[in-house]
Amino acid sequence: MIELFQKANLHKNRPAIVSNGNAYSYEQLLDKSSVVAANLLNKSSDLNEARIAFLVPPSFEYVAVQWGIWAAGGIAVPLCVQHPLPAMEYVIEDSGSKVILVHQDFQEVLQPLKANPDLSVVPLKEVFKKGSSPLPDIGLNRRAMMLYTSGTTNKPKGVVTTHGIIQSQIATLVEAWEWLKEDYILNILPLHHVHGIINVLSCALWTGACCEFHTKFEAKEVWGAISSGRLTLFMAVPTIYYKLITYWESKNSKDQRKMSEAASKLRLMVSGSAALPVPVLNKWKSITGHTLLERYGMTEIGMGLSNSYRKERRPGYVGLPLPGVELRLADKDNNPVDKNMPGEIQIKGPCVFKEYWQKEKATKKAFTKDGWFRTGDIAMLHNGMYKILGRDSVDIIKSGGYKISALEIEDVLRGHEDIEDSAVIGLEDEEWGEVVAACLVSGQKTMDFDEISKWLRTRLPAYKIPRKYILQKKLPRNVLGKVTKNELKSLF
Repeated sequence: MIELFQKANLHKNRPAIVSNGNAYSYEQLLDKSSVVAANLLNKSSDLNEARIAFLVPPSFEYVAVQWGIWAAGGIAVPLCVQHPLPAMEYVIEDSGSKVILVHQDFQEVLQPLKANPDLSVVPLKEVFKKGSSPLPDIGLNRRAMMLYTSGTTNKPKGVVTTHGIIQSQIATLVEAWEWLKEDYILNILPLHHVHGIINVLSCALWTGACCEFHTKFEAKEVWGAISSGRLTLFMAVPTIYYKLITYWESKNSKDQRKMSEAASKLRLMVSGSAALPVPVLNKWKSITGHTLLERYGMTEIGMGLSNSYRKERRPGYVGLPLPGVELRLADKDNNPVDKNMPGEIQIKGPCVFKEYWQKEKATKKAFTKDGWFRTGDIAMLHNGMYKILGRDSVDIIKSGGYKISALEIEDVLRGHEDIEDSAVIGLEDEEWGEVVAACLVSGQKTMDFDEISKWLRTRLPAYKIPRKYILQKKLPRNVLGKVTKNELKSLF
């Protein structure tokens, strides 16, 4: 049996999930996931790593489906509930998923897929019908999950992890952040990302703790949960902390004192998925007394580095490698750099992903000849801790916890009938880290940028839509014809 399930068996009567106003025990979670597994197997003995996509909002049902797929021997492929249909279709097609489980709230969204005879779009109620079946033995080396990158090198890639890799990622964080069965955490993060799935949900369920879901972020609701006294941990991206600060500042001094006092009682608050601006960290500390714990990770490795739970947390730094993680800084030729020199973060260890799905060349390119995973992020070791300096590419935009490919957005913009050319960049922003900005070239004298955004929303996820636009007669280029993006930034 998968170790996550074994551990759940030790806590059958404890609350595992709170969602939609209901509490569900570990026993209920195990029972419901077994029912899902039985219905997926449909009298077969093993799904044998069949990819099962699912479109389910953050909830008890989401976890039951994910665990059910794993218990039946399948590969879980979570779809993002905020993505437009073309983005979901890409994931379904690229992963080779033939079965898509869909929550009733999203059946209409996936209605067009039912015309495809090769796909089976199955309502959740069908896999939640009572049923039982012998479940296969699942080895640690079996593929378990496929999460898609944000498309930082053009098209998103399916990052494949095994049960053993997932187990390593969870166990490492449970040890480093001292998770306990008495812990209670709020999950407001997307569940198609490692941050929400591993760091919050899976760590909680590994230890017998309780995970409460909010389907979407509302500052008032989050502060309400913090003020209730039931939370012991909180994890979010910098953008969320920024919005929580803004909400706190809007309240009167009496309410502010109550909120601050409640937040101060949590044992741990973590920020990740994007660089945390030091002013936000300092403001949050002044409000709550917490120095947010910053860490570094990505879809391909889970978490690689972390500031200390008990010792110094240095603003602007991501700490040291987590237990079991090997790290080196290397130059462009993959040679270790000299002390106190910047270099690319390269990682080895049991937390590193298995492969990019059916992309042998991309997988090979992602690793050095001696097996180090190349993250593409530049850092340096300074006074005993690692500091991230940025990404070795002007075409990667980090906004609100997402890594966004400027090239992908440019390609889509060029498909608009009135746009002759485009260049996309990231502009520094206190709330989002960076915001997406687009320079458009058109024969039109003026353009309705709101209409451009509306057009883009049918083709791209919301977080990839530019926040700022300018219209130019031509793009700035160097003698080789390449757009000079640093020069472009000055135009904004």
